[in-house]
Amino acid sequence: MYLDKIVQSHREVASRDQRNLDDLVCQARALSSTRGFGERLAQGSRENLCVIAEIKRKSPSKGVLHANLDAAHIASLYEQGGASCLSVLTDERFFGGSVEDLQLARASTSLPVIRKDFTVSEFDVLDARLMGADCVLLIAAALTEDELSRFHDLAIHIGLEVLVETHDELELERALNVGATIVGVNQRDLITFEVDHARAERMASLIPPTVVRVAESGVRDSDDARRLRDAGYDAVLVGESIVTSSDPVAAVRDLKVA
Repeated sequence: MYLDKIVQSHREVASRDQRNLDDLVCQARALSSTRGFGERLAQGSRENLCVIAEIKRKSPSKGVLHANLDAAHIASLYEQGGASCLSVLTDERFFGGSVEDLQLARASTSLPVIRKDFTVSEFDVLDARLMGADCVLLIAAALTEDELSRFHDLAIHIGLEVLVETHDELELERALNVGATIVGVNQRDLITFEVDHARAERMASLIPPTVVRVAESGVRDSDDARRLRDAGYDAVLVGESIVTSSDPVAAVRDLKVA
């Protein structure tokens, strides 16, 4: 099971972290304001479906997607295509990402950036802020109710926004209970990594209109994007189809359906 293996690996790493949390919180709170991830999506979605364009080198299910990816260059191409935000994988073992990828991508654009990783500890939340991310991902399926609440509160406390990723109605309820203002619905099953294209459509109406709605995974083309826009989504988070495209600018632009 992909999710169990990945989360277990991250928890093992986190358990060995001996840094002082209070010191890290002070460092994080001293940083300048972030770029407004949620606001960019909320405003942009008034005109068209927003695209959160992902920088992703490989995946456990598909293998290598873009071995020689230049994070700064592809981020600038995504911005040219009209992406509203960036998503950058920082998991090295399973996805080939890095902190450097995030920092290079953010430095080369004016776009807000979410750290896409498997957040399993307070250290992960703090590191997201310290490395320069504007938003952090919390995957409901990987966290207990207490962890989801604590990590969400900590992120807000240090000036980060939070995208809470869900896969079903129960996880959506948990996300809303912790006060999530940006909710993702992942169409990919993190146990099998299979994509269910009906999942996001089914859950869209259950997300309050005051919450920014993001559909994740399995968005292949403008037809998929239009179906999700019609279902009520503000944004799509897209990686594979655009990072493997021969023309990332056009690939992003095609997903921005009205």
